[in-house]
Amino acid sequence: MRPILILLLCLPLLVSCLFNPQPFDEASWRSRVALTDPAELYASHEKNGVFFNPWMPMEEGRLAQFLKWRLTQKADYTEQEEMYLPGREDRLLARIGEIPGDDDFLVWIGHATFLLRLSGAYWLTDPMLSRRALLPSRLTPPALELKDLAELEGPLTVIISHNHYDHLDIPTVQALPADARFVVPLGLKDYLSSHHGGEIIELDWWEHVRHDKTLVTSLPAQHWSRRIGQGRNSTLWASYMLESSEVTVYFGGDSGYFVGYQEFGKKFRQIDYALLPITAYHPRWFMHYPHMNVEEAIRAFADLKAHAFVPTQWGTFRLGDNPPGYPMLDLEQHINAQGLDQDRYIRPHLGQVILLDR
Repeated sequence: MRPILILLLCLPLLVSCLFNPQPFDEASWRSRVALTDPAELYASHEKNGVFFNPWMPMEEGRLAQFLKWRLTQKADYTEQEEMYLPGREDRLLARIGEIPGDDDFLVWIGHATFLLRLSGAYWLTDPMLSRRALLPSRLTPPALELKDLAELEGPLTVIISHNHYDHLDIPTVQALPADARFVVPLGLKDYLSSHHGGEIIELDWWEHVRHDKTLVTSLPAQHWSRRIGQGRNSTLWASYMLESSEVTVYFGGDSGYFVGYQEFGKKFRQIDYALLPITAYHPRWFMHYPHMNVEEAIRAFADLKAHAFVPTQWGTFRLGDNPPGYPMLDLEQHINAQGLDQDRYIRPHLGQVILLDR
């Protein structure tokens, strides 16, 4: 009876949230991030089997905050913001077959999934081709189907940023070629090996491995992990730097804005392409820690000193209050308002092949 009594006592407060969206102090948040010590990026980030971000640990009480978010009155969006979705180019495998074998390229498959070819070998980020990410349903189909994965010719290495369902999809993993190799954060090897027989290498932050002439380095990200059957933060999360002889690509995984971008920009002198998430960032009071808004993504791009910005994670799932296509409209507005160089902001359609050039 006690849980029911507590619920009844809390119900008036919860219902009142429907009429009281919580404000968020952007200036205060920026100040907190600016005061972060970069040395904490190299500090211990695991205790008693639980991982954490040592530079700015995630606040407690996220379950209560989640419930409050779900009962908070939602913002209104225009019809264009609600309906806007990315374009799509078909016949991807046929078009890839027409590209000279020594050309590097990337293709946005959907959400955080990108197919890259670097020095003749394929790389696949956070492969997610299923219709649902546990509960949320796709609003745009991926540029590759599950059956297409077996037709990729040449070595394939898969990098996974963390264990959330929109980044680690088991049906997609099971459809990958038998000889696919994986690079994953700490704690995911045993789980992944139960679904695929390929080589799996776990990396801690700042560790690296070389595959097919490309050096991949695991780097910090400001996020968290949880999955059914895996405790909260029992596996690590990461971003990655891929360095081939011709081009350097940063894959941001899923992350809020943090001091790491400035550090990466200092440590890696020439980053050619930065794949940065612009995903569920409304409401800001709830999403600011694990997800960047567009303004922060642009700031992260500047911190990295990268040549080109490629947005990720928009246009597929509705994971926050903002519609899936809203971040791209928001990005376009910021590019125009700030007079940014349009050529440095690559905004591919689904299935569009982008040739990479240092």
